[in-house]
Amino acid sequence: MAIVKPFKGIRPPKELVEKVESRPYDVLDSEEARAEAGDNEKSLYHIIKPEIDFPVGTSEYDPRVYEKAAENFKKFQDNGWLVQDAREHYYIYAQTMNGKTQYGLVVCAHTDDYQKGNIKKHELTRRDKEEDRMKHVRVNNANIEPVFFAYPDNQVLDKLIMRYAATEPEYDFIAPIDGFRHQFWVIDNDEDMQTITAEFAKMPSLYIADGHHRSAAAALVGAEKQKQNPNHKGDEEYNYFMAVCFQASQLTILDYNRVVKDLNGLSSEEFLEKLRKNFEVNKQSNNQDVQQYAPKELHEFSLYLDGEWYSLKAKEGTYDNTDPIGVLDVDISSRLILDEILNIGDLRSSKRIDFVGGLRGLGELKRRVDSGEMRAALALYPVTMQQIMDIADSGKIMPPKATWFEPKLRSGLVIHKLS
Repeated sequence: MAIVKPFKGIRPPKELVEKVESRPYDVLDSEEARAEAGDNEKSLYHIIKPEIDFPVGTSEYDPRVYEKAAENFKKFQDNGWLVQDAREHYYIYAQTMNGKTQYGLVVCAHTDDYQKGNIKKHELTRRDKEEDRMKHVRVNNANIEPVFFAYPDNQVLDKLIMRYAATEPEYDFIAPIDGFRHQFWVIDNDEDMQTITAEFAKMPSLYIADGHHRSAAAALVGAEKQKQNPNHKGDEEYNYFMAVCFQASQLTILDYNRVVKDLNGLSSEEFLEKLRKNFEVNKQSNNQDVQQYAPKELHEFSLYLDGEWYSLKAKEGTYDNTDPIGVLDVDISSRLILDEILNIGDLRSSKRIDFVGGLRGLGELKRRVDSGEMRAALALYPVTMQQIMDIADSGKIMPPKATWFEPKLRSGLVIHKLS
């Protein structure tokens, strides 16, 4: 049973949304945020990346930076750049990328569901990143940015959403960086809100697609506030955190690829020969000028080496179809190529490997190898949402750098206050 509820969103007036909205805090660094904000004092970066209001080089973890976030959040509200809705609502947030639209319901999820495992995760979290987000939630007393959830397809909710999608949205804009369309509707019909609450209550689980650290931080802050309140009942606003929930079948997961700095002392020929133990290796540029070669199916990989593209097909017996982790291409490539051949065991800490995801594509792999920065590149077939859900249901954790969801949620369309 998934507990969700509507909330009194804090949002920009319609005419200011494009001034306020921004990319998420964790997809760009401080200097990129500084450049994107420019002289726009209404940019949400002043709240989610407030180090831009300090001299260049100021740490984003400086205590003054967190204090500045709260100061700016108050300023935005005092100036009317962010205004709280008079009553509780659910909201609909749609994103259109390359002609495909996905529709999310913006809800408040219960921290107890996260603690009990009803909100399922598929990644490990790092304590330092949790602590950073906890400080941000604490100082603002708000979830400034939403978490990204998936839920099993639901015809009742789909029908409700599409009814609103046929009406004029509250917000409708093309984001300047990603070039994707973002639309937003306010659900103000009590019967519709009751339907949403009831349909989520039928779901055994929700799945974190993106935002594991924000989810963990929200749950930890909620637990802190419970302990501080001697009259805690469980229905207080701090027990909830903001999420945008999409039907699983609508989500797009892109490939998340690898580039390596060296071949562990091997020549190119020696490396290819070692690959043949577990893979069928075929050069793809024998009879044609192949600029790029993408994997066509699960368990096929693309290798770019010495200006050539190769197809690597994992041989039977190198993976276990009954193991939700062992069947993943990220696991196969990590075990049989990165670890066994290249001696890159810890993907989280090794300086010999980097990752290229999202919309950068195979051209970025080729560029980084051709430039001499990297020795070789490995492209993977994208993980499926079903694989993620299977792993989450099994209680296991995905290997590092396995999923890249696109498009990213824009921040600043709606904010949830904890009291």
